[in-house]
Amino acid sequence: MPSDRQPPAQTRLLGFVVQAMAAKSICSAAELGIPDLLAEGPRTTDELAERTGSHAPSLHRLLLALAALGVVNPIRDDLFGLAELGQPLRTDAPDSVKGLMITMCGPEVWRSWGELVPGIQTGTTPWRLAHGVGWDEYYASHPEASATFNLAMSENTRDLVPGILAAVDLSRCRTVVDVGGGDGTLMAHVLRAHPDLEGVVYDVPSGLKIASGTLSDAGVAARGRTESGDFFRSVPADCDAYLLKQILHDWNDEECTTILRNIRAAVSDDGRVYILERALPEQVTPGSRSDATALLLDLHMMAATGGRERTEGQFRRLLEDAGFKLTRAATVPGSDFRVIEAAPA
Repeated sequence: MPSDRQPPAQTRLLGFVVQAMAAKSICSAAELGIPDLLAEGPRTTDELAERTGSHAPSLHRLLLALAALGVVNPIRDDLFGLAELGQPLRTDAPDSVKGLMITMCGPEVWRSWGELVPGIQTGTTPWRLAHGVGWDEYYASHPEASATFNLAMSENTRDLVPGILAAVDLSRCRTVVDVGGGDGTLMAHVLRAHPDLEGVVYDVPSGLKIASGTLSDAGVAARGRTESGDFFRSVPADCDAYLLKQILHDWNDEECTTILRNIRAAVSDDGRVYILERALPEQVTPGSRSDATALLLDLHMMAATGGRERTEGQFRRLLEDAGFKLTRAATVPGSDFRVIEAAPA
């Protein structure tokens, strides 16, 4: 008879170690550009090694591991093709997650996780211990890493857009600001869905590098513009709605309160702020996969930015401290995100 017994605790714990190894192996393939090369057709290890500047025997071992994970297909002998699971690692795939994979598991964040213990012991952000500066300063002075980070944010936004458009009611608005809006992906979709709306993508200059092109490519440049600035100092004034998609989780409570107070000073009297973030469980359920995912992502924010994920109650308190009242909280359809809507108190 089949047994319902779980594997021993030590076996289950070591399984988490192997999951980390799998993530890093897949990230390495993305960094090397292997999925892009295999999208052109099957290749041998030697061909891939030559194209990626790699040591062929070492690369072959990575390819075998990727085959076991289902990312590549071993066709015959030493010939490999791209499997279905590997398709979203292509740069040009419509559902590409290459930027997200490299941002989450690449060398910058990986080094930060290496400083998790001293970070916990001292309260210092692990990223700062690893790199000597905060994440925002680092990306401002490393254009290539910044471009990958912005790509990752765009990929994440792309997948959330249908749910966001369903969850956020902008029908009564005339103007909307995407605070920290990056490359303009979210604003482009918002303006296409609301033909009478005008929008501003607001971010630091390094975040806005391709935002004008995004709006132009979407056919909404006549109604959308970019504005550079620092949301710790101010935001565009007298607009009806302010979108904050995964902005507050980058910062500590004091910094979040500053951002929200700046929006409170700028928002129209009947305006709204919409926070789009994951929400932590108010009480943890042991063994819950969804709770574990949310809380591990909270640790990621601690390691990478010094920020945090928050419970709905914690968002409510931040809003109240900044002069807002929470008016609605709902799930973003098709995701584990929440939309938290607030009005001036």
